[in-house]
Amino acid sequence: MAKRRLGGSVLEFEPLVLGTNVFGWTADEAASFAVLDAFVAEGFTAIDTADVYSRWVPGNDSESEKIIGRWIKARGSRSKVVLATKVGSDMGQGRRDLRASWIAKAVEDSLRRLQTDYIDLYQTHWPDPQTPEEETLGAYDKLIKAGKVRVIGASNYDEKLLGHALKLAHDEGLPKYQSLQNEYNLYSRSQYEGAVQDLVVKEGLGAITYYGLASGFLTGKYRSAADLSKSPRGQGIQKYFDARGMKILGALDEVSARTGAAQAEIALAWIIAQPGIAAPIASATSVTQLASLARGARLTLKPEELKLLTEAGK
Repeated sequence: MAKRRLGGSVLEFEPLVLGTNVFGWTADEAASFAVLDAFVAEGFTAIDTADVYSRWVPGNDSESEKIIGRWIKARGSRSKVVLATKVGSDMGQGRRDLRASWIAKAVEDSLRRLQTDYIDLYQTHWPDPQTPEEETLGAYDKLIKAGKVRVIGASNYDEKLLGHALKLAHDEGLPKYQSLQNEYNLYSRSQYEGAVQDLVVKEGLGAITYYGLASGFLTGKYRSAADLSKSPRGQGIQKYFDARGMKILGALDEVSARTGAAQAEIALAWIIAQPGIAAPIASATSVTQLASLARGARLTLKPEELKLLTEAGK
């Protein structure tokens, strides 16, 4: 399984990133440890989290980072993984926050929770219109020089914001975002395809896309409103129940019949085949789900299958 380099950085990993927003939410610590163990055993290395995961659960306080940190300590596995986390979400201060002072505090909190002294990929989680990009990149510059962060990335940036940040980095000698983490899947394509994708490819960045399975809709297990009770995430899936969503499921079913692969595996393989993609992010709450994600990362679709899927989602 070939690794892909993340932009022009020193980081490289296989074309699947484990999403961990479910840790401490729909996956307890034991299940999370089992998924992490299986992920590494399958030959994958890149793990994505954020300081805010999963604080939306009552009583949770950055449980995802804490669980990953305890797993790293228990397994002695820090050197075996590429660890990515994010900064900038509202952690109780009442705003999305990319001020230098906040980043300096937040990185120390993440390092402590993750039980490591460096973060491989530190990502701006959301734009902060109140803070100049130059201040944010300057804060990252200090972290990189201090050895606390190796590479930086952006998330949820449009073409204008990303272009501005890249130009600023070039003109001012500041660190350059090497990755972009935006939503992208067979159904939701507007946050990546078009001007953003063109810029990613032109600048040689690597896209690490989230919601690769559209919150589970592209697994094919949700076919009607009656299916929404199958998961705590079910209510977020109803928006996909339109004519285009059903057409996409039909195309997935057709490719599944041709290949023998599951719908989720095909949906991930489609993303991996698109220009500028380093890897999709996908989460699992069980070892069985993880095994399916691994098969998807290794699946190569034929040109006519890719075309069928692409056309279904337009």
